[in-house]
Amino acid sequence: MTSIYNCDPSELVDKASEELKKIESIKAPEWAVYVKTGVHKERPPIKNDWWYVRAASVLRKIYTLGPIGISKLRVKYGGKKNRGTKTEHFYKGSGSIIRKIMQQLEKEGFVKKDLKSVHKGRIITAKGKKFLDDVAGKISKVQVKQEVKKEEPVKEEKKEAVPKAKTKDVKKAETKQEPKKEMPKQVEQKPEVKQEKETKPEQKPETKQEVKEPKPEQKEAIKK
Repeated sequence: MTSIYNCDPSELVDKASEELKKIESIKAPEWAVYVKTGVHKERPPIKNDWWYVRAASVLRKIYTLGPIGISKLRVKYGGKKNRGTKTEHFYKGSGSIIRKIMQQLEKEGFVKKDLKSVHKGRIITAKGKKFLDDVAGKISKVQVKQEVKKEEPVKEEKKEAVPKAKTKDVKKAETKQEPKKEMPKQVEQKPEVKQEKETKPEQKPETKQEVKEPKPEQKEAIKK
């Protein structure tokens, strides 16, 4: 079962504010163009349709926190004020805006006063619950569709048939795929290099020293 707890709060408020624009009893007053939403704010809201966003947010707060009154809702929409060199202080949000929005929601039948419980304030009606639950259901359906699209497997595209006339690119691819035939390796016969004999330097034959015969005069001298 779809409920407001199954979807993002910011997304719920944005979608609910668009649906509230279609309701005649919920309209922004004339002073909503230039008014501030609290003492802590320095400027008015930037969005022109901020009244419907605040109305959707208040309706969600009553759904989750009800019964709740204006004083507690003022705290929810309050904030800190910039006081220059002084320390910041928390200030409550505007009570007039919340009061007017709750009156419009009560007029439409989304909200009613709770008189039975101890805590005073407004609670959401069955019509208001149905309104928010329907918005949450639309959001959940969109999210489921997006998740299904992501999970779908991507279909493989059919390969186009190659025409009979082979193009140059196909021929090149075929030639690349064909393995080259290994040719038998021929043993290269290297020419025999004749080793040149080392030429040693010619050695001259040793010349015997000629023995000179002594002269006859010397022989006589030796005998004496």
